[in-house]
Amino acid sequence: MNIDKNCMYCTRDHRVSDLMIEIAELKVTTFFFFKEQTHPGRCIVAYNKGHKGELFELDTQERHDLMDDMAKASEAIQKVFNPDKLNYASFGDKGPHIHFHLVPKYKDEAKWGAIFDMMPEEKKFLEDSQYKTHIEALRKAL
Repeated sequence: MNIDKNCMYCTRDHRVSDLMIEIAELKVTTFFFFKEQTHPGRCIVAYNKGHKGELFELDTQERHDLMDDMAKASEAIQKVFNPDKLNYASFGDKGPHIHFHLVPKYKDEAKWGAIFDMMPEEKKFLEDSQYKTHIEALRKAL
């Protein structure tokens, strides 16, 4: 398995733990709860079978498994947070490792009908007990 020692998703160092909390290991991804919660329920799924930066680097089965993981994570978010829509985003400019932001959107809340801010100016963080409650609910919903 190819690991990039400079990649936060490969090393799972403080850069990951500063931003997110692990929910579960899925088939080929790790499901994380993003600490900044302007969009309640925002999560990330990150490929965990080595360092891959682009979808075309995955074989057919890995791509299928990635999509299955995204669907499973998305369904859990839908069950727990009941958003009006889920947005899926993959950029990778600053973190060139396959990962997707799963961003619940709510009609009467921030950025409805627009692209979400990666790190909004006004950030919303939760109490530790709230993170724990949400993560337990998402694990149960998987």
